[in-house]
This record gives sequence, C-alpha cells and structure tokens, in this order.
Amino acid sequence: MKNIPITEWCRGFIKEQVKPGDVCIDATMGNGHDTLLLSFLAGEEGLVYAFDIQKEALLHTQTLLEQEKAPRNYRLLLCSHTQMADYALVGTVSCIVFNFGYLPGGDHSKSTHASTSLQALELSLKLLKKGGLLSLCIYRGGDTGFEEQDAVLKWLKELDPKDYLVILSSYYNRPNYPPIPALVIKLC
Repeated sequence: MKNIPITEWCRGFIKEQVKPGDVCIDATMGNGHDTLLLSFLAGEEGLVYAFDIQKEALLHTQTLLEQEKAPRNYRLLLCSHTQMADYALVGTVSCIVFNFGYLPGGDHSKSTHASTSLQALELSLKLLKKGGLLSLCIYRGGDTGFEEQDAVLKWLKELDPKDYLVILSSYYNRPNYPPIPALVIKLC
C-alpha cells in the first residue's frame, strides 16, 4: 500500500458518495483540486459551488478546470463559505468539502478561522440531504495554530449521534502536527 496524503484519503470517500446529477460544495476552493473532482463526479447534470475569499484561489481553480476540461457544471464564487446558503437549497447537497488552513502556495497570513468555519459547518448540516457527506481536512499547528482545530473537534464531538455519524481518523505516527481527516454523514 502506498503513502496516502490526507486529501486523497478523503477523496476516496467523496468518490463513493457523489453521483451524476448531485449538488456539491467545495467550501474552501484553494487551488481547485476538490472542485475538479466534484465537477467530474457530479457530471453534466450536477452542480458544484466553490467558495474562496482569495481571487488567487479562484484564478487557479478556473485555470485547472479549463485545462482538465471539466464539465461546465460549476460556479466559482469569490466569497466566504459562510454564504453557502445564499446559493444552495436546504436539504439538497450530497457532499461538502472543507480543507481548513491556508491556500497552498499562498499567503499564510490568510487562513480559515474558527468563528467563520464553525458558522459554515453549521450551515452545511442544513444544506446536506439525508445521507449527505461532509469531508473535513483539519490542518493545524505552525501557521494556523490550534484554535480552529480545537473548535472544530469540539463541534464534531457535540453533534447528536442520532442525526450524524462522525468518523475521525489520525495520521498517528507523523511528526509536526499532521492534519486530521474527518467525515460527517447526515443520518436523517
């Protein structure tokens, strides 16, 4: 078995979840790799909303989607993931992807923050349909600190087990605060 980065670990579950025609959200667009995956999985009949507050992220994503000839089923939005409910309808989204932290290769002083991330996560629960999936890559330490990690982990622990299944994993033997992958499945 090969060494699997956290994003690939999460993408394995995303690939199992998303079907043609699904509505999906990339809550933290970054360089567009999750947007690209969601676009291909949702297909021509599907719809992908991708959010980021940095124009650089939107430009990188647009370039990637065009280079890879992704289906034209996406809307790239230069706004916060706290505005997801302005675009997607309650109970309609199959999969929502979050990669907390900063834009890879970008300005490390611009990163996600606990207050807005928790607000976006709460919105996500409302937008997900029954059986919907939240995929979270929780980056921590170094530039982004532990405040957001601690807040997200606390939020996950407090989700009602009758309504949500939370799966938390760990890259247990990795040094230097490896990211934490987590999945949330909406049960009802």
